[in-house]
Amino acid sequence: MKDFAVYGDICYAKKPDKPECMEDSYVVCVDGKCAGVFDVLPEKFKGIEVINFDNKIITPGFVDLHVHAPQYSYRGLGMDLELLDWLDTITFPEEAKYADKDYAARAYEVFVGDLKKSATTRASIFATIHKDATIELMRQLEAAGLSCYVGKVNMDRNSPDSYRETAEESVRTTIEWLDESSDFAHVKPIITPRFVPSCTDGLMRELGKIADERSLPVQSHLSENLSEIEWVKELAPDSRGYADAYDRFGLFGNAGSCVMAHCIYMRDDEIELMKERGVFVAHSPQSNMNIRSGIAPMRRFLDEGIKCGLASDVAGGSSINMFKALTDAIQVSKLYWRLIDESRKALTFPEAFYLATKGGGEFFGKVGSFEEGYEFDAIAIDDSMARTNLQLNISQRLERTMYLGHAGFIKAKFVAGRRLF
Repeated sequence: MKDFAVYGDICYAKKPDKPECMEDSYVVCVDGKCAGVFDVLPEKFKGIEVINFDNKIITPGFVDLHVHAPQYSYRGLGMDLELLDWLDTITFPEEAKYADKDYAARAYEVFVGDLKKSATTRASIFATIHKDATIELMRQLEAAGLSCYVGKVNMDRNSPDSYRETAEESVRTTIEWLDESSDFAHVKPIITPRFVPSCTDGLMRELGKIADERSLPVQSHLSENLSEIEWVKELAPDSRGYADAYDRFGLFGNAGSCVMAHCIYMRDDEIELMKERGVFVAHSPQSNMNIRSGIAPMRRFLDEGIKCGLASDVAGGSSINMFKALTDAIQVSKLYWRLIDESRKALTFPEAFYLATKGGGEFFGKVGSFEEGYEFDAIAIDDSMARTNLQLNISQRLERTMYLGHAGFIKAKFVAGRRLF
């Protein structure tokens, strides 16, 4: 892999409280990893290629910890519905169509094409229950140069006949999918029980065994909606709560990494279990607003030391623009402070930037920062497109861009040292 340096106005996060910003500086990539940020290129790096992004903001790539690829085609539809009605009316009928691999391939071309142009360099992605369509999604992501986790969804109850597996079929096709997708270099599998209402105890138990035996990460949904939580109480009466309904089957960070989307209505004991297991929260503010779920207590999660990142949750969320996810997270936290708990201050811009990069990036390893040894994921942002007569420092320019920016602002993108455009 070719070594190089990127020149521009560098901004990245080491800690949540304040971004590191350096004007007219270099971030160096060696063997796909960051070798440091410098105001003057050190002698040992003289002679390497320098890619000039003068007057552009260089940040780490953004991390989308939870997104549904097959839902991209109907984002912005059914937004008057709550979660369970939305799933029955919009989601399950559409996802059932992905049994047709050609249909899936055409839909995924749109999703992957737009994801490649976006600020997102890493994503944890739900596919559907269909093995062949899931492998097709992984193939397209691999060809696009993105580094992602992708999950073949598991569902053996509480969905239409056209979109439901038996437990035996789900386990068998999951193992086949894992074997057939093992050769991808940058796109990796993740065990994906959709959520407790869609998976019987028998299926959950087998998925926990697979995750343990193959040392695979897990993704699912947790405490998103009040009606959903009540339903889980009925379906899992032997569990101590929603989190325990995963934990008792080894699907809650027991054997490896785990990310749970939403986590809006968490009990004290569940938060302690998340901390103990190292479970990540994928905060999906736009989705939580769109389908009327609520506001996650992000300040408490940060205060408690819970691992957190941000997510688009398309199509509950209507955009894969992670700039939007960042600013939405700040805005809903202000409402949480004002309407729910004034003892917990709202998220600041530096904290939200941290969550969108290094916070979520930790789920993928040393990702999301320009600190030495981190994988070189980066985007170059042309904030001149948001014209102003003000003289702003880099941090101010970055904040303003997050509120005003979109994919058109992004002029270059690197993933683990590979330039995508």
